[in-house]
Amino acid sequence: MKLFELAGKVAVVTGGNGGIGFGMAEGLAQAGANIAVVGRNRDKSAAAVHKLEQHGVQAVSIETDVTDEVQISTMVDEVVDTFGRLDILVNNAGTNIRKRPEDLSAAEWHQVLDTNLTSAFLCSKACYPQFKEAGAGKVLNNGSMMSIFGAPWTPAYAASKGGMVQLTKALATAWAADNVQVNCFLPGWIDTDLTRRARRDVPGLHERVLERTPAGRWGDIADFQGLAVFLASPASNFVTGTAIPVDGGFSVMG
Repeated sequence: MKLFELAGKVAVVTGGNGGIGFGMAEGLAQAGANIAVVGRNRDKSAAAVHKLEQHGVQAVSIETDVTDEVQISTMVDEVVDTFGRLDILVNNAGTNIRKRPEDLSAAEWHQVLDTNLTSAFLCSKACYPQFKEAGAGKVLNNGSMMSIFGAPWTPAYAASKGGMVQLTKALATAWAADNVQVNCFLPGWIDTDLTRRARRDVPGLHERVLERTPAGRWGDIADFQGLAVFLASPASNFVTGTAIPVDGGFSVMG
Protein backbone atom coordinates (compact mmCIF):
# COMPACT_ATOMS: atom_id res chain seq x y z
CA MET A 1 0.00 0.00 0.00
CA LYS A 2 1.34 3.40 -1.00
CA LEU A 3 0.44 5.85 1.74
CA PHE A 4 -0.27 8.87 -0.45
CA GLU A 5 -1.47 7.10 -3.60
CA LEU A 6 -4.85 8.16 -5.02
CA ALA A 7 -4.58 6.79 -8.55
CA GLY A 8 -7.96 5.56 -9.74
CA LYS A 9 -9.84 7.13 -6.83
CA VAL A 10 -12.75 9.51 -7.47
CA ALA A 11 -13.33 12.71 -5.54
CA VAL A 12 -16.30 15.07 -5.43
CA VAL A 13 -15.27 18.62 -4.53
CA THR A 14 -18.13 21.06 -3.89
CA GLY A 15 -17.17 24.61 -4.70
CA GLY A 16 -14.15 23.09 -6.41
CA ASN A 17 -13.99 25.64 -9.21
CA GLY A 18 -12.02 28.25 -7.27
CA GLY A 19 -10.31 29.27 -4.06
CA ILE A 20 -9.59 26.66 -1.40
CA GLY A 21 -11.81 24.13 -3.17
CA PHE A 22 -9.71 24.28 -6.30
CA GLY A 23 -6.55 24.03 -4.21
CA MET A 24 -7.87 20.82 -2.65
CA ALA A 25 -8.99 19.47 -6.04
CA GLU A 26 -5.60 20.18 -7.58
CA GLY A 27 -3.79 18.40 -4.76
CA LEU A 28 -6.00 15.34 -5.19
CA ALA A 29 -5.50 15.41 -8.97
CA GLN A 30 -1.72 15.59 -8.60
CA ALA A 31 -1.94 12.42 -6.47
CA GLY A 32 -3.88 10.69 -9.24
CA ALA A 33 -7.54 11.11 -8.26
CA ASN A 34 -10.23 11.80 -10.83
CA ILE A 35 -12.28 14.86 -9.91
CA ALA A 36 -15.93 15.90 -10.12
CA VAL A 37 -16.08 19.68 -9.70
CA VAL A 38 -19.47 20.60 -8.25
CA GLY A 39 -20.65 24.19 -8.49
CA ARG A 40 -23.17 26.54 -10.06
CA ASN A 41 -20.87 28.71 -12.20
CA ARG A 42 -20.63 26.72 -15.42
CA ASP A 43 -17.83 28.75 -17.05
CA LYS A 44 -15.70 28.81 -13.89
CA SER A 45 -16.14 25.05 -13.43
CA ALA A 46 -15.19 24.37 -17.05
CA ALA A 47 -11.97 26.35 -16.57
CA ALA A 48 -11.18 24.40 -13.39
CA VAL A 49 -11.76 21.09 -15.17
CA HIS A 50 -9.37 22.10 -17.95
CA LYS A 51 -6.63 22.90 -15.41
CA LEU A 52 -7.18 19.67 -13.48
CA GLU A 53 -6.94 17.60 -16.64
CA GLN A 54 -3.42 18.92 -17.13
CA HIS A 55 -2.40 16.57 -14.31
CA GLY A 56 -3.31 13.55 -16.42
CA VAL A 57 -6.57 12.68 -14.66
CA GLN A 58 -10.20 12.73 -15.69
CA ALA A 59 -12.27 15.69 -14.49
CA VAL A 60 -15.87 16.68 -15.02
CA SER A 61 -18.05 19.56 -13.91
CA ILE A 62 -21.53 18.97 -12.52
CA GLU A 63 -23.80 21.97 -12.07
CA THR A 64 -25.52 21.44 -8.72
CA ASP A 65 -27.26 23.48 -6.03
CA VAL A 66 -25.80 21.85 -2.93
CA THR A 67 -28.70 23.06 -0.78
CA ASP A 68 -31.12 20.96 -2.87
CA GLU A 69 -31.35 17.32 -1.76
CA VAL A 70 -32.75 16.11 -5.09
CA GLN A 71 -29.98 17.79 -7.09
CA ILE A 72 -27.36 16.32 -4.76
CA SER A 73 -28.75 12.81 -5.26
CA THR A 74 -28.68 13.33 -9.03
CA MET A 75 -25.09 14.59 -8.80
CA VAL A 76 -23.93 11.48 -6.91
CA ASP A 77 -25.65 9.24 -9.45
CA GLU A 78 -23.92 11.10 -12.29
CA VAL A 79 -20.51 10.74 -10.65
CA VAL A 80 -20.96 6.99 -10.18
CA ASP A 81 -22.32 6.59 -13.72
CA THR A 82 -19.32 8.49 -15.11
CA PHE A 83 -16.49 6.98 -13.06
CA GLY A 84 -17.98 3.78 -11.68
CA ARG A 85 -17.12 4.64 -8.09
CA LEU A 86 -16.92 7.39 -5.44
CA ASP A 87 -14.19 7.46 -2.80
CA ILE A 88 -13.73 11.01 -1.51
CA LEU A 89 -16.04 13.91 -0.70
CA VAL A 90 -14.73 17.42 -0.05
CA ASN A 91 -17.48 19.61 1.44
CA ASN A 92 -16.11 23.02 0.53
CA ALA A 93 -19.05 25.04 -0.83
CA GLY A 94 -19.63 28.13 1.25
CA THR A 95 -20.74 31.73 1.47
CA ASN A 96 -20.76 34.59 3.96
CA ILE A 97 -22.86 37.67 4.63
CA ARG A 98 -20.90 40.17 6.69
CA LYS A 99 -23.35 41.87 9.00
CA ARG A 100 -23.64 42.39 12.73
CA PRO A 101 -26.19 40.11 14.44
CA GLU A 102 -28.73 42.89 14.91
CA ASP A 103 -28.63 43.67 11.18
CA LEU A 104 -28.83 40.10 9.86
CA SER A 105 -32.23 38.93 8.61
CA ALA A 106 -33.60 35.44 9.19
CA ALA A 107 -33.44 34.82 5.44
CA GLU A 108 -29.76 35.76 5.36
CA TRP A 109 -29.08 33.54 8.38
CA HIS A 110 -30.69 30.57 6.66
CA GLN A 111 -28.88 31.27 3.39
CA VAL A 112 -25.48 31.01 5.08
CA LEU A 113 -26.37 28.01 7.27
CA ASP A 114 -27.95 26.13 4.35
CA THR A 115 -25.00 26.76 2.02
CA ASN A 116 -22.21 26.11 4.51
CA LEU A 117 -23.55 23.47 6.89
CA THR A 118 -26.74 21.84 5.65
CA SER A 119 -25.12 21.20 2.27
CA ALA A 120 -22.29 19.29 3.95
CA PHE A 121 -24.78 17.12 5.80
CA LEU A 122 -26.83 16.43 2.67
CA CYS A 123 -23.80 15.68 0.49
CA SER A 124 -22.26 13.41 3.12
CA LYS A 125 -25.53 11.55 3.58
CA ALA A 126 -25.89 11.10 -0.18
CA CYS A 127 -22.33 9.78 -0.60
CA TYR A 128 -22.40 7.46 2.41
CA PRO A 129 -24.11 4.50 0.67
CA GLN A 130 -21.33 4.50 -1.94
CA PHE A 131 -18.67 4.50 0.77
CA LYS A 132 -20.40 1.76 2.74
CA GLU A 133 -20.76 -0.45 -0.32
CA ALA A 134 -17.09 0.05 -1.24
CA GLY A 135 -15.94 -0.59 2.33
CA ALA A 136 -14.07 2.73 2.57
CA GLY A 137 -14.53 6.46 2.21
CA LYS A 138 -13.09 9.85 3.07
CA VAL A 139 -14.98 13.05 3.91
CA LEU A 140 -13.11 16.37 4.18
CA ASN A 141 -15.09 19.28 5.61
CA ASN A 142 -14.13 22.93 5.22
CA GLY A 143 -14.44 24.56 8.62
CA SER A 144 -12.84 27.86 9.59
CA MET A 145 -10.89 29.53 12.34
CA MET A 146 -14.25 31.20 13.01
CA SER A 147 -15.23 27.90 14.62
CA ILE A 148 -12.63 28.87 17.27
CA PHE A 149 -12.95 32.66 17.44
CA GLY A 150 -15.84 35.08 17.53
CA ALA A 151 -16.24 38.17 15.35
CA PRO A 152 -19.06 40.73 15.42
CA TRP A 153 -19.61 40.62 11.64
CA THR A 154 -19.84 36.83 11.13
CA PRO A 155 -22.67 35.47 13.31
CA ALA A 156 -24.15 33.11 10.72
CA TYR A 157 -20.80 32.13 9.22
CA ALA A 158 -19.27 31.37 12.62
CA ALA A 159 -22.33 29.36 13.65
CA SER A 160 -22.15 27.33 10.43
CA LYS A 161 -18.46 26.61 10.86
CA GLY A 162 -18.78 25.71 14.54
CA GLY A 163 -21.54 23.38 13.42
CA MET A 164 -19.25 21.92 10.76
CA VAL A 165 -16.75 20.85 13.41
CA GLN A 166 -19.46 19.12 15.43
CA LEU A 167 -20.99 17.55 12.31
CA THR A 168 -17.53 16.19 11.51
CA LYS A 169 -17.31 14.54 14.93
CA ALA A 170 -20.82 13.11 14.66
CA LEU A 171 -20.24 11.62 11.21
CA ALA A 172 -16.81 10.32 12.25
CA THR A 173 -18.24 8.38 15.17
CA ALA A 174 -21.26 7.18 13.20
CA TRP A 175 -19.30 5.84 10.23
CA ALA A 176 -15.98 4.71 11.70
CA ALA A 177 -17.15 1.08 11.75
CA ASP A 178 -17.71 1.36 7.98
CA ASN A 179 -14.08 2.46 7.46
CA VAL A 180 -15.17 6.00 6.58
CA GLN A 181 -12.92 8.72 7.97
CA VAL A 182 -14.39 12.20 8.40
CA ASN A 183 -12.16 15.16 9.17
CA CYS A 184 -12.37 18.93 9.17
CA PHE A 185 -9.79 21.52 8.17
CA LEU A 186 -9.89 25.06 9.55
CA PRO A 187 -8.54 27.65 7.11
CA GLY A 188 -7.07 30.79 8.57
CA TRP A 189 -6.60 33.93 6.55
CA ILE A 190 -6.22 32.62 3.01
CA ASP A 191 -5.86 34.79 -0.11
CA THR A 192 -9.17 34.12 -1.91
CA ASP A 193 -11.93 36.16 -3.53
CA LEU A 194 -13.90 36.08 -0.26
CA THR A 195 -11.03 37.41 1.87
CA ARG A 196 -10.11 40.02 -0.71
CA ARG A 197 -13.61 41.40 -0.27
CA ALA A 198 -13.12 41.27 3.51
CA ARG A 199 -9.93 43.31 3.18
CA ARG A 200 -11.86 45.93 1.25
CA ASP A 201 -14.68 45.96 3.80
CA VAL A 202 -12.61 45.87 7.01
CA PRO A 203 -10.02 48.65 7.33
CA GLY A 204 -6.65 47.51 8.67
CA LEU A 205 -7.47 43.80 8.34
CA HIS A 206 -4.49 43.03 6.11
CA GLU A 207 -2.00 44.57 8.53
CA ARG A 208 -3.53 42.89 11.60
CA VAL A 209 -3.44 39.47 9.94
CA LEU A 210 0.24 39.80 9.03
CA GLU A 211 1.09 41.05 12.53
CA ARG A 212 -0.58 38.09 14.26
CA THR A 213 0.39 35.29 11.86
CA PRO A 214 3.75 33.73 12.87
CA ALA A 215 4.34 32.60 9.28
CA GLY A 216 4.23 36.27 8.31
CA ARG A 217 1.98 35.90 5.27
CA TRP A 218 -1.53 35.16 4.09
CA GLY A 219 -2.18 31.56 3.13
CA ASP A 220 -2.35 30.42 -0.47
CA ILE A 221 -4.76 27.90 -1.97
CA ALA A 222 -1.73 25.73 -2.77
CA ASP A 223 -1.23 25.33 0.99
CA PHE A 224 -4.23 22.95 0.96
CA GLN A 225 -2.89 20.52 -1.63
CA GLY A 226 -0.83 18.38 0.74
CA LEU A 227 -3.50 18.37 3.43
CA ALA A 228 -6.08 17.17 0.92
CA VAL A 229 -3.86 14.28 -0.15
CA PHE A 230 -3.14 13.28 3.45
CA LEU A 231 -6.78 13.30 4.55
CA ALA A 232 -7.97 11.53 1.39
CA SER A 233 -5.26 8.86 1.30
CA PRO A 234 -4.42 5.68 3.25
CA ALA A 235 -1.96 7.78 5.26
CA SER A 236 -4.89 9.00 7.39
CA ASN A 237 -6.78 5.72 7.81
CA PHE A 238 -6.63 5.98 11.62
CA VAL A 239 -7.33 9.72 11.74
CA THR A 240 -10.98 10.70 12.12
CA GLY A 241 -13.08 13.36 13.83
CA THR A 242 -10.27 15.91 13.83
CA ALA A 243 -10.28 19.66 13.12
CA ILE A 244 -6.91 20.74 11.70
CA PRO A 245 -6.02 24.47 11.55
CA VAL A 246 -4.33 25.60 8.34
CA ASP A 247 -3.45 29.12 9.37
CA GLY A 248 0.30 29.68 9.59
CA GLY A 249 0.04 29.63 13.39
CA PHE A 250 -2.62 32.37 13.67
CA SER A 251 -4.80 30.39 16.09
CA VAL A 252 -1.94 29.58 18.50
CA MET A 253 -0.32 33.02 18.54
CA GLY A 254 -0.44 34.58 22.00
